[in-house]
Amino acid sequence: MKNKTIAIHKGTLRDSKTGGVNTPIYTSSAYDYLKEEETFYPRYFNTPNQDAVAKKIAALEHAETGLVFSSGMGAMSTSILAFAGAGDHLVMLDALYGGTHHFATEWFPHFNIDCTFTKTTADDVIKGVTPKTKIIVIESPTNPLLAVVDIKKIADFAKEKKITTIIDNTFASPVNQTPLDFGIDIVVHSGTKYLGGHSDLCCGMVACSHEKMDRIINLARVLGPSLDPRICYLLERSMKTLCLRVNEQTKNAMEVARFLELHPDIAGVYYPGLEGFEGHEIAKRQMTGFGGMLSFEIKDKDPNRFVEELKIISPAVSLGGVESTITSPSVTSHAKMSAGERLRIGVTDSLLRLSIGLEDADDLKQDLDNALKKVTHSS
Repeated sequence: MKNKTIAIHKGTLRDSKTGGVNTPIYTSSAYDYLKEEETFYPRYFNTPNQDAVAKKIAALEHAETGLVFSSGMGAMSTSILAFAGAGDHLVMLDALYGGTHHFATEWFPHFNIDCTFTKTTADDVIKGVTPKTKIIVIESPTNPLLAVVDIKKIADFAKEKKITTIIDNTFASPVNQTPLDFGIDIVVHSGTKYLGGHSDLCCGMVACSHEKMDRIINLARVLGPSLDPRICYLLERSMKTLCLRVNEQTKNAMEVARFLELHPDIAGVYYPGLEGFEGHEIAKRQMTGFGGMLSFEIKDKDPNRFVEELKIISPAVSLGGVESTITSPSVTSHAKMSAGERLRIGVTDSLLRLSIGLEDADDLKQDLDNALKKVTHSS
């Protein structure tokens, strides 16, 4: 099956009594332990609604199995701790999502886990590896500068060294990138973004082999970041339109990126689809589309005043929804990083991250242009 078919049908549990085409919502937290070989319990991540979503993400990511979490950070932190312990070493991109970066800098010392942060190139990642390295954590494209890393080169090296690889695939989504096909071990998503897609759910997902999942789920059952069946139902419903949404958002983002690239008030645009973008050639090899996310910097203007002048694009945290949103990473997603850390990875106060929605691309371009002109006139 192709992705559009998988997104609609994979994992769906048909109700034999009514013949309904959608998975019913199973609200029980108590199940008969005598009737089934496996005991169902929400914290065990094995109830019907959890299973339906897990099967869908596994199929989309070309994985043997999947797991749904109550948040993306729950998925990422559990996946890391399942394979790293006291005395171990990790290599992580400097440009990872701010929450993941904060998890490493704030909490790894409590577990006696060491970590090296590297630049966003495969060579830099490989140079960061030591004899104690157990995990490599990457993200491509990165949040918020959309940097692209050579996934296959890192995966090939890691397999040779028996190092577990984890990638945050949130920005690309399985519509535009399937990292397991390049040799990555574990794919993590903040399902709050594209998988949910309507800015009304908080969830996370993991996709990998049965062997890797055994360790992840055993720890997850102890930590308990499971997802309520009602939210699982809404997530499954949202994922049915994933391909339609992401393909249209990707198309819109390309138009907006080209528009901003030529705008006299824009200092720089970060988008893998632009031919002059540093990671463009790598992105062409490992992505089927360049995604709906981009970032840009404006020239000599207060970014907050610019954002206030936007009428269609909303200032908001998070991303991946049907509506276009904009945010300043320095005060939102990367606020927990120090000013020095942000400066080191290129997250300036003038940088704005734009999540492209499903509006008409011409309307989005006009909104951006109008806001830039108003800030200019009032300066």
